[in-house]
Amino acid sequence: MTRRFLFSIIAATAFTLTSQAEVYTLDSCRNLAVGNNKTIRVADETLRGLGYERKAAKAAYLPGLDFNGGYMYNQRTINLLSENANLPTMSYDPVSGQYIPNLQLTPDMRPAIDPSSGQPIFSEVAVIPKEAMSFDTHNVVAGAFTLTQPVYMGGQIRALNEIAKYAETAAAAGRNSVVQEVIFSVDQAYWLVVSLKEKKKLAESFVSLVDTLRYSVNAMLEEGVATRSDLLMVDVKLNEARIALTKVDNGLTLSRMALAQLCGLPSNSNMTLADEDYKPYKPSAAEYSYNIQDVYADRQDLEVIRQGISLLSAREKLAKGLMLPKVAVVGAYEFSNPNLNNGFKKRFGGGFSVGATLSVPIWHWGGNYNHYKATKAATNAQRLLLEDMEEKVSLQVEQAKFSFQEAFKTYDMTVSNLKSADSNLESARYGFQEGVLTITDVIAAQTAWLQANSEKIDAEIGIHLCETYLSKVLGRMKY
Repeated sequence: MTRRFLFSIIAATAFTLTSQAEVYTLDSCRNLAVGNNKTIRVADETLRGLGYERKAAKAAYLPGLDFNGGYMYNQRTINLLSENANLPTMSYDPVSGQYIPNLQLTPDMRPAIDPSSGQPIFSEVAVIPKEAMSFDTHNVVAGAFTLTQPVYMGGQIRALNEIAKYAETAAAAGRNSVVQEVIFSVDQAYWLVVSLKEKKKLAESFVSLVDTLRYSVNAMLEEGVATRSDLLMVDVKLNEARIALTKVDNGLTLSRMALAQLCGLPSNSNMTLADEDYKPYKPSAAEYSYNIQDVYADRQDLEVIRQGISLLSAREKLAKGLMLPKVAVVGAYEFSNPNLNNGFKKRFGGGFSVGATLSVPIWHWGGNYNHYKATKAATNAQRLLLEDMEEKVSLQVEQAKFSFQEAFKTYDMTVSNLKSADSNLESARYGFQEGVLTITDVIAAQTAWLQANSEKIDAEIGIHLCETYLSKVLGRMKY
């Protein structure tokens, strides 16, 4: 019995802990969204790849070692002679100090002539056998280790390194811009949930308010001081209030699902927000003084364009390098089998060689020059785009600042309107009890009270949203 009781307590405690909803602050929602957003993860991978590209570009300054090898089978043997070769010989004459051909002489001491060729006949010849000039090249293996050190490549290696660096910086700024957009979307969804939770409480209060009025009108109807039409009018209003409560409740559920999706959580997650028990908060507008040049420097979308200008300037240098000479030092070790180092031998043999290469572009019909001019035009276009974007950002900041200031004025007016609506509702109740006002006046006062409260909630949430948007356009949103 004791074990069962203990097990029941443990099971009840576990169920309570698992059924409790986790409380999420605005910062925790932001962190979840940034960590789980697929677009940001794609940007992270792109940034990681560009980091490797930058390292690869840096390696171009260093010497490169390559190996090339090959094998070839030849069907036939190489024969430099078709038959044995007979080479004429000469003897040294010490009297004349010259070499005299060993010619066959006739009885009259004249050189004998071959009738078929018309050439003198030599008495002695040196024989080169055909086999001595035949080489077995059926199987040939060759290879080379080559070391190449760039000396001057027309500035192209430096330009490639600059392109890789600027591309990585631009990708980082682009990633930060995406993060800011995600954070702004999370803030909107977060405060929408808070707003709808407050409006749900308001709708419940309004239903209770109208239901209390219905109870009073029903009692008056039984006493004969109210009409059936008055009760029907209140019933209609009560049904409208209940329908409005249902819509707000459904909207709250959907907004929680949307926030959960942004945070990378299952849409049916039971999320409870830390600000659901909302307390009005008004930040000081004086915190948002700014210098427009600092805004330009802090805006990540403008940073992407600035890095793009630097990248295109580096592309100009790359294109210019096509028109400049290039110098490199080359060292190699080459080997082959068979080899000819010391005669023809069927074994591996090789040797070292060192040299330099020079490449000078001379004439390409203006192709390289036109390519260079095209890159300069692209750079100028990017500069004009930056100027246009800065003008738009300046206007965007002014609009955000006015919206932020307007949010405070709207809030102050809604507070004043709510005080008037509260007083009007009390006066309507009192006038209805005294019989000087009709049920229509009371319903109108209740409706005005509902609208004033709803507008005050919207104004309070609007301050938060305007604050977030202003920090975004000023480039001060933390990411």
